[in-house]
Amino acid sequence: MAKTEQGNGLDMRGSTEKLTDNNGKGGSYGSDPEINGTVPGERQVDKYGFTGGAQQHSGETAEEIPPEVLRQREVKWLEMLNSWDKWMAKKHKKVKERCQKGIPPSLRGRAWLYLTGGKVRREQNQGKFHELDSRPGDPKWVDIIERDLHRQFPFHEMFAARGGHGQQDLFRVLKAYTLHRPEEGYCQAQAPIAAVLLMHMPAEDAFWCLVQICEKYLPGYYSTGLEAIQLDGEILYALLRRVSPVAHRHLKKHKLEPILYMTEWFMCAFSRTLPWASVLRVWDMFLCEGVKILFRVGLVLLKCMLGSQEKVKSCQGLYETMELLRAIHPQYMREGFLVHEIIELVVSEKDIEKEHLAQLRHWKETRGDLHCKSPPRMHGAKAIMAAEPPSRQDLKQMPTIIVESPLAPKTDRERVEDAKDSGKEEKQKKTLLPPQQTVNPAFPPTDPSPLVEGKNGKGSKESLSSAEHDTYL
Repeated sequence: MAKTEQGNGLDMRGSTEKLTDNNGKGGSYGSDPEINGTVPGERQVDKYGFTGGAQQHSGETAEEIPPEVLRQREVKWLEMLNSWDKWMAKKHKKVKERCQKGIPPSLRGRAWLYLTGGKVRREQNQGKFHELDSRPGDPKWVDIIERDLHRQFPFHEMFAARGGHGQQDLFRVLKAYTLHRPEEGYCQAQAPIAAVLLMHMPAEDAFWCLVQICEKYLPGYYSTGLEAIQLDGEILYALLRRVSPVAHRHLKKHKLEPILYMTEWFMCAFSRTLPWASVLRVWDMFLCEGVKILFRVGLVLLKCMLGSQEKVKSCQGLYETMELLRAIHPQYMREGFLVHEIIELVVSEKDIEKEHLAQLRHWKETRGDLHCKSPPRMHGAKAIMAAEPPSRQDLKQMPTIIVESPLAPKTDRERVEDAKDSGKEEKQKKTLLPPQQTVNPAFPPTDPSPLVEGKNGKGSKESLSSAEHDTYL
């Protein structure tokens, strides 16, 4: 795989059009909406925002969660996010299990921000994104990014319109990254990563999540030369020998290099390969547990497609095998089946690092030293937090929208708590403030308002739920 002359864009089989479709099938739709980035208004929008294409929601590929179960999961995730450092330090196994079950859609954006460490990076670099956003950017990268905007999920309502808010935010995030990492610039495979993030969070949050993915989860993936992705391809190939000897022998027999079939899988984190319900579940686990999830997905797909003698009989050559891997059977990509197989497959961080060292030695023996000196890879959210322990202030949730009436009467619990703190008589505990009254003798003008105290000081469940309201819906 080589870079294009103009930049770090992927040159997929000699054409940049490989990344223009929604399922990695190189123009398989062939419709005007895909070319023009517009979608007919009469098309129905699915629950993920797609109006068509291979990734539009289908009941056959996704699981439906009962509303009451979803509400319970939301409550549990709100509790975790409110004490994130404690949960990651003492109950990380439970966090991992809940990511494997699937993060509630209403909280997915906020959870991803915390899992990646993007929240901490944002708090520690206040104003950085806005400073980068205000700068013009390198004309070389700006031109390439602008040409790529309409190619990112053209059947998604957020990115369908040329010049629409989705494409504008995508441009802002990608341009900001080229200014943040001018030595790397822009790679085409970063665009779908940024687009998935923007579907779940504001531009500034998406930027810091992208930074974390590029620097911590997949370091070196988007640098000139694609050395990191080539190394991971060899690691995947070596692990396949243990997971599926039949598939390994078949690929070896036909001399099918890993980079020919796994580049887009890994660099786009399967966002252009799987049905959308499966994409989201894979990302939930990937951002929690790290790159081993991408390896597991790749191994599961290879085993399912090429794991028996009967299956490889139809692939008599390199071309036929490549075509098979470009058209993964839908039953193997179904949310329920795929997630189960990923969890059951035993491939650990130690397995990956052991193979990584072996491939580094082989690379040095056959090709010399690496040109790209990327930082060490972090295997998931726990490793990222351990490497750079955040402060409580960095993790504090600060919702941008708090819907709360200043005239709303207090709950009984809040009145009792306030009265206990101020040492007032039982009679005062039960006295309500009339809406028209502007001065409360129990709370002098110099004190914080009782409304604010009820929300921030005592942490009652009623006030917590209002302050925890997700802002990314």
